[in-house]
Amino acid sequence: MPDFIMLTRLSPELLRNPKSMEDLERQAMEHVRASCPQVEWLHSYAVSGPYDYLDIFTAPDNEVATQVSILFRIYGRAHSEIWSATGWARFKEMLHGLSGH
Repeated sequence: MPDFIMLTRLSPELLRNPKSMEDLERQAMEHVRASCPQVEWLHSYAVSGPYDYLDIFTAPDNEVATQVSILFRIYGRAHSEIWSATGWARFKEMLHGLSGH
């Protein structure tokens, strides 16, 4: 399955209360598991910068990955972006496949 990266920025009101952050994250993940059971979470990171979290997961296609983002927007009350990702080894295979062009 393809890999996806999701960058999430929480609303400023949520950053004032750590308990509410955890509760919203739990609720969002419960909805993801129920609505998108084929999604496999690979890694989650708290990051410094314009985003609060970076998550890496697999999904069967872009539509399902977008559903994950929508669920985080609704239930996590957060802004999120989804990026498709290609593993480095596969990327190099693709480059070699272009050598005739």
